[in-house]
Amino acid sequence: MSPRILSYGKRALASALLAGAVYVAPSDRVTNIFEPLSTPADLVYRAALLALAVCAVIFVTVTVLLIYAIVRYRHRPGDDASEPPQIYGSNQIELAWTVLPILIVVVLILVTARTIADVEDYPQPTDALKVTAVGRQWWWEFRYPDLGIVTANELHVPVSESGRRQITSLTLESADVIHSFWVPQLAGKTDLIPNRVNRMWIEPKQAGAYLGNCAEYCGTQHAKMRLRVIAHPPEEFASWVASQRRPAAEDPQASAGRAIFFSTSCINCHAIHGTSAKGTFGPDLTHLMSRQTLGSGAAPNTPEKLRAWVRNPQAIKEGCLMPDMQLSDQELDQIVAYLLTLK
Repeated sequence: MSPRILSYGKRALASALLAGAVYVAPSDRVTNIFEPLSTPADLVYRAALLALAVCAVIFVTVTVLLIYAIVRYRHRPGDDASEPPQIYGSNQIELAWTVLPILIVVVLILVTARTIADVEDYPQPTDALKVTAVGRQWWWEFRYPDLGIVTANELHVPVSESGRRQITSLTLESADVIHSFWVPQLAGKTDLIPNRVNRMWIEPKQAGAYLGNCAEYCGTQHAKMRLRVIAHPPEEFASWVASQRRPAAEDPQASAGRAIFFSTSCINCHAIHGTSAKGTFGPDLTHLMSRQTLGSGAAPNTPEKLRAWVRNPQAIKEGCLMPDMQLSDQELDQIVAYLLTLK
């Protein structure tokens, strides 16, 4: 690793932190549906508890009856070796195991339908944050149409506080195949389908980073199509918005790397706000160093991993659409030094 790159990395991180561009979460929350921290997730959680309770009652009942039958009708010394009397039917038993499952299924259908209706028909406030999430192989694009922000893989939203609800309304689209947006602690999964628009909403109630992933197999790197929802207190979210609206920083010391970036095919896929790079096939890089990970969660966003990613993306995420640019070591150091200024 070039000392120059390490120097740029330290400067980039320090500047981003001072500007409020990087939100360092207390810890990554586990993907646990049994710890809902958003209204839609809580509704799904309650329905899941009922289904689990019903299954538990059935399991215990069947187990008890099975143990009773084994003990009560076991072979004892002195029993006649001939077969016991055979009973070929019981109207009462037949009626019970036909009617009870039907009633259980009807109850679960009604509860599920009510939960779906409660989530989908929930009144959305006019001041809800609007975000368009686009699923791509294999990363996420997030567009904030009212704020003029485009970012990738990390969805930043405000936290809902007592007396000040902050709902985020998501429009879900796919650029290629079927994907599925799922952050277990915030909401149930919703599919992103080509040529169709789906919608969902979240309302985080605690600040922090919520982990999620694509929940629909979408190709080779489906397992590395991860995402993070980073929930900020409202004032901190406003600071993040302000930092994301700024154009890319210009650092004269990184001019050599900038020249290489704009003279290669990088600009055909990536966009950098305030420059001639307007690509739409890859993630927007305007504030690359404000993100916590690279490659949609495939690697942490550090100078070392960034250099490895630019050197050979396939070594970190095999099958991704970013090619090896065949850069020399000097060119690689220079272009990474430029990318480290994008904070």
